[in-house]
Formats: sequence, C-alpha cells, structure tokens
Amino acid sequence: MMRRLILAMIAACALTGCETTEKQAQPAPQAETVQKLTAPQMLDDIANRYIKLNLTIGEREPGYIDAYYGPPEWKREAEGAQSTIADLRNAVGALTRELERLPAQALDQDEQRRLTFLRAQLGAANTRLRMAQGETLSFREESLGLFGATPDLKPLASYDAVLARIDRLVPGAGPLDVRVTNFLDRYIIPAERLKPVFDAAIAECRARTARYIKLPEGEKFTMEFVTDKPWSGYNYYQGGYESLIQINTDLPIRISRAVDLGCHEGYPGHHALNMLLEERQTNAKGWQEFSLYPLYSPQSLIAEGSANYGIDLAFPGQQRLEFERDVLYPLAGLDPATARAYFDLNNAISALSGARFTIAQQYLDGEIDREQAVKLIRKYQLVSEKRARQSVDFNDTYRSYVINYGLGKDMVRDYIEAAGNDPLFRWAAMERIISEPTLPADLVVK
Repeated sequence: MMRRLILAMIAACALTGCETTEKQAQPAPQAETVQKLTAPQMLDDIANRYIKLNLTIGEREPGYIDAYYGPPEWKREAEGAQSTIADLRNAVGALTRELERLPAQALDQDEQRRLTFLRAQLGAANTRLRMAQGETLSFREESLGLFGATPDLKPLASYDAVLARIDRLVPGAGPLDVRVTNFLDRYIIPAERLKPVFDAAIAECRARTARYIKLPEGEKFTMEFVTDKPWSGYNYYQGGYESLIQINTDLPIRISRAVDLGCHEGYPGHHALNMLLEERQTNAKGWQEFSLYPLYSPQSLIAEGSANYGIDLAFPGQQRLEFERDVLYPLAGLDPATARAYFDLNNAISALSGARFTIAQQYLDGEIDREQAVKLIRKYQLVSEKRARQSVDFNDTYRSYVINYGLGKDMVRDYIEAAGNDPLFRWAAMERIISEPTLPADLVVK
C-alpha cells in the first residue's frame, strides 16, 4: 500500500512538473495514508493465522487435525514449516494476546462469540503443546485444558447397584460380563447383511433430521467398512458437504450399532454438524476457522456430545425399539420378537457409562495398570476381554478424549431438554448447537 502511494506521488509530480523539495517529497504519516483495520478485519486476520498455526501443529502430531477443507496452499505452507514446539507455543501465546487486546466493544454479538471461540481453541492448542513438551497433567487438568470441561467422577462402587439390577435381567451361572456378552452376541449382524442394515439405519437417521433441519443441497457421504482401528466408527469430513464414514469391523457388530453410528457419525451427528458449520459460518460469513477442526479442542465436546444425544433426539422413547424391530431386525435376519429384551438390557447398561470416566482417570493418572484397567472395564462396562482391551487402546491413543462422549452428551441433553418437550423446540436447540460457534460453557443451563 505505502509503495503504491509513493509511486503515485512521483507519477503526479512527473505529470505536473511540481518541485521535489525535501518538504514536498516526504510521505504523509502512515496513519494518514494507510487505512486502519477495523476490529472485525483484525479478527479475520487472527483467525487466518490461527488456522495456519494449527495446521503446523498438525504436521508435528498426526491426527491432531480432524478435518480441514480451507485453502490448500495454507496446508502446503504448513508442511514446509520448521517450527519447534517452543516456537509453536510462543505463536499460540502471541495470538492469544492479540485477541485479548482486540477492542471487543467494536464487535457485534456474533463476532464476540467468534472471539471467545478462538480464545478457547487457542487455549486448548497451548495445553496440547504443553503435553507434547513432556509436561504431565492430571486427567482433570488435561480434560479441562483440552475440552473445556471435566466430569464429576463417581467411585466405582457406586455402580454396584446397577450391576445388581442387570444381574437380575440376565439370570444364569458364571461371571456377569460373560453372561451379558453371550446374551448380546445373539444380536450380531451377519457380515453379509451389514451394508443393507446400515444403509437403512442411516437413511432413517437422515430423514428424521431433515424433518427439522434444512440440510445443504447436494450433501452426501461415502461409507466404508474397515479394520485395525481403535474406534468403532469415524467421520472424515471432506468439505463441500461430503463425508467419508468408516465403520470398524474388528469386532462383531450388534444390531444397536446401526442406529448408534448412523446418528452419531451421520445425522444429526458429525456429518450434519460439519456441513452446517461450513454452510453457515465458513461460506455465509467467511469465517475460515470453521474449515479447520483440531481434534483436541472444545469443539470435540460439542461434536461428540451432540452426536450422542442426537440418537435420543432422533429416536425418542420407544421409537428406536419400534424402528429396529420392524425394519432392521428383518434386514439382519434376527428375530423381531426378541427385540424388547435386547433393548431393555442396553438401556440398563447405559447407566454404567460414568464408570468409563473413572476407570480412564485411574488408568491415565497411573493409579492402576493396563491389566487392572481391563479387569475393571470388563466388570463395570460388561464387555468381553477383547472389547475391554480395545477400550484401553482408545485411552492410550486419545487419553481424556473419552469425556466428550458421556459428559458432552449430558451437557447437550440438559441444554436441549431445557427448551421444553415440544420436538420443534428441541430440534431448534440442537440446530443452534451444531451450526454456531458453540463452546461447552454455552451449554450450561442457567
């Protein structure tokens, strides 16, 4: 800008024959010649540098970036960066200080939410870099620093009453986890029937979501069955309202997982959230930071929590039982007459979900070793040894990320159900959560 102004002055003098005395040749002060950025423009600039910084962090830690569909040249630029972890932490701190100095009173309400969102995301990036430098954080410190929330942990003995109730539902001899596993394994979907069952489940999840939320035109996803993963399902958002959804078949898949994964990975879960953010934030407002999803950030509590509660929202009360019994059981070659018993047992087991956090905390804080964790997971999650080991593998890979599924669901549920019993109000609340710059603090019901 300054160079163009000086060249214009020289050209004007050449045309008019003006004298180039020292006084005349001096450029005007920068403040008078270069227009200052407005507060929203400053926020745009910070947001773009936030993206580039996170992409650079992602080059040091595979899996740190869950999705990115912004300018490809920014990704290429990050690939060539030579920054150390200390450099990255300094950059995070510098951007955070710039946000703090930004005149928030000059921003409208939406832009102030954007500023708060970016500040929280940068705080999470700093926590992750602290961990990368070898700093040891407790389970609570880590979950709060990365995801903006931490659960109330109950002692495992408090779940013994739940185990006693389940014991009455599954009579017989032998350890309870073995009896439960044997019972649930009667409901495995044969491998050759997986695709039609999942196709039907996802179609129904989409139809129920589209009844209340307008989905972008042309949205779609591709589904793949994969192996050798520490998770049961994953959504890789591609941008352009498209997702790749992968379903892990390392372990046999039971009938309930079709609706679970159809809603969680698809509608109104991860696919819906990502494409609504792309449509309403990145495309409509030009807020490019929503083209980037760092996995270890408050975004994940929102994403996992809304995806898990989305199952209950889409299939309230007995509707899930009825759909599975009448549609999915025949497709899977299972006896619909037995659907009620399977449904009731799964509902009872869901009351054990909080035990997963307590075991993860004890394991990650070094209070128990791997074999003790496997044993406790078998007892308090009522799964086979193989599934228990997969659960510990998940903790090894993703650490405190586990809180996002249960705590996130609870927080989303409380927020949405505070809107009232009318499905229209509940779905409108869900739409706000998954299409706006939502943080865990926004879900706290006042």
